[in-house]
Amino acid sequence: MDWITGIQKAINYVEANISENIDYEEVAKQAFSSSFHFQRVFGILCGFTLGEYIRMRKLTLAGSELSSSDIRVIDVAFKYGYDTPESFSRAFTRFHGVTPSQAKQGGVALKSFSPLFVKLILDGGSMINYRIETKGAFQLICKKLKAIHNTEMTTEQIISDFWQKCIVDGTTSVLPKYICENDIFGYCIVGASFGSDAEFPYGIGVHYNGEPFTDGSFVIEEIPAQTYLVFTCAGKMPEAFAKLYQRICSEFFPTNEYQPSGGTNFESYPSADVSNPNYTCEIWIAAEKK
Repeated sequence: MDWITGIQKAINYVEANISENIDYEEVAKQAFSSSFHFQRVFGILCGFTLGEYIRMRKLTLAGSELSSSDIRVIDVAFKYGYDTPESFSRAFTRFHGVTPSQAKQGGVALKSFSPLFVKLILDGGSMINYRIETKGAFQLICKKLKAIHNTEMTTEQIISDFWQKCIVDGTTSVLPKYICENDIFGYCIVGASFGSDAEFPYGIGVHYNGEPFTDGSFVIEEIPAQTYLVFTCAGKMPEAFAKLYQRICSEFFPTNEYQPSGGTNFESYPSADVSNPNYTCEIWIAAEKK
């Protein structure tokens, strides 16, 4: 299943269960994806988080019900998952600009956030350069990020914070000494997105050379043989990364013979100078033919 189809199935699931307490893991399963990876792709493609989407849809429907029926405010609050009428009222007022009571009285303007429908739109040809790399199994030494569930933060914010932490605590300074002589990433530190690892979905590491290590925060990951599609990303990070990733999701995969395989994806970074407008890095996406 391609990412576009997967996201639409996930959105359909959200809409069918909008009055329930929606589990992000269950949403991601509709796209055959881990929660962390799905939320990353969703945020990059849509420009807002999955949590924001769910919240805006709930408040849209709550406003419609209050203005068009005799349902009580407290019943609407509980229906859409708010613990108290007070917390519902605060969220409702921030979104609509009026209180639930004012909405019930009528004669006020309400906001409506419509359901998402994913489409592939042709608006002129554009070029995406890539190469195909088939690599054997290897080991990755890395420090891993524990998953953060059901958050309003974007995955890019979470990952960026994790990189900053690893820079400050010296992780990125220590890792280069463990880089394998025949490093497939060109002697770069990499970010790794583990497609099937729900508890620790992301890591920062290098192609491991087997040298002994004593830092208990490092782990060794066995990466199986895989074919990768490698895209060069140029520009200031993370803006350039998000822009290219969006194009890969929305333009490249829907029209290409390859699709993501669900394996571990990588971002290879040659230096920490990510604010340089001429910075270049690579995105390695585990892929297979459709």
